[in-house]
Amino acid sequence: MPRSDLHSRRTDAVRAWTSFVEHADPRAPSVRPEILTSWTRSEAAVPVDVREAPLADETETASYWQGSPLQTAVERVEAELRRTAEDGDLVVAVTDPETRILWTYGGRVMRRKAESVNFVAGARWDDESVGTNALDLANRLDAPQMVFSAEHYASIVHNWVCWAAPVHDPVTGTQLGVIDLSTTWDRTHPIGLATARVMARLIETAMPASHHHPVAGLLDERSEPGLVMRLLGTAETWMDGQRLLLNRRQTEVLALLAMHPEGLSLEQLHACVYGDQAVTLSTLKAEVSHLRSALGGQLASRPYRLTMPVATDVDLVLTLLRRGRVGAAVDAYGGDLLPGTNSPALNELAEYVAVAVREALLADPEPDAVVRYSELAPYDTEVVEVCLARLAGRPHPTVPLLKGRLAAAVR
Repeated sequence: MPRSDLHSRRTDAVRAWTSFVEHADPRAPSVRPEILTSWTRSEAAVPVDVREAPLADETETASYWQGSPLQTAVERVEAELRRTAEDGDLVVAVTDPETRILWTYGGRVMRRKAESVNFVAGARWDDESVGTNALDLANRLDAPQMVFSAEHYASIVHNWVCWAAPVHDPVTGTQLGVIDLSTTWDRTHPIGLATARVMARLIETAMPASHHHPVAGLLDERSEPGLVMRLLGTAETWMDGQRLLLNRRQTEVLALLAMHPEGLSLEQLHACVYGDQAVTLSTLKAEVSHLRSALGGQLASRPYRLTMPVATDVDLVLTLLRRGRVGAAVDAYGGDLLPGTNSPALNELAEYVAVAVREALLADPEPDAVVRYSELAPYDTEVVEVCLARLAGRPHPTVPLLKGRLAAAVR
């Protein structure tokens, strides 16, 4: 936006704000309805000359943040968030649903400005605590919001422009908070709001696997949002309920990116896919380009990462095992991960998943789960033997099946 237009816009905002706080004009100020509604709420709760945001209990804030899915997601993409802040001299903040700041990072100049008004972890930035701002509006309206200069109710942030977008649980749709990007009003940029949306999507994509799946267990590729990959014993990929037809290499690349929500550089992805094979980087770039097209552009670069919710049966099985739900994990386990793959990283992951399932059954040999597992691994006699020993002659409907499996395997 030309600087003269920005100055004119700021002048209009200051004029409207002054008219409102001084009640100088009986007519409603010429601002957006959501700004006027928030100004009215703010006027009843905080003085226009409030100097800083109030701080919530530090211990309570730390307890809420520590170990939360939101913290895990932010840590996975923290390098990207920091780079965005430094490149644009922004301060970036992530809040809870009550607009309490949980995490923040700022460029050199904006960090000092933010600290001076308590735009820091633990501060409350709802409009009834510190007046109209984009964080509060995005949380209240569950939609991206921009607040420019004197559209803020409190004069301490009249020199700011803020863009905020809500962050949601990618499975349930529950609003978890917002991410906000703020800088000085004279650095207003047309892509500010779009950048906030991208950052929100990035955090959603990086949610931990246990937060991506319904507690009940099995994946539902026709109803789950974003990308769903079945990699155990098969190779099927769905996006927003539609089956994607991918070749073997594209499936391998996509699987690796699904397992690395923080992203992989070109060199890292090459090593994961090809190992020490003599394959050029340009060959991999071409595969990624075709894959990006198949995904409707939802594959970012530098690093390569998926910008959509992702669910895989691999993550599901490991999550169920961590919860001690061995039977449900075996139900979700379809067999070896991408049988026949020559990707060293996927072969390593396949071994890890297979061993994890087997060890869980040895530790807790649920008879029904062992029967299902023996269909997938008919020559793994040890698991069957441990289960029969645990039953120790007790009547159980699975005993004939288990003995039959054992006899067939040793024949």
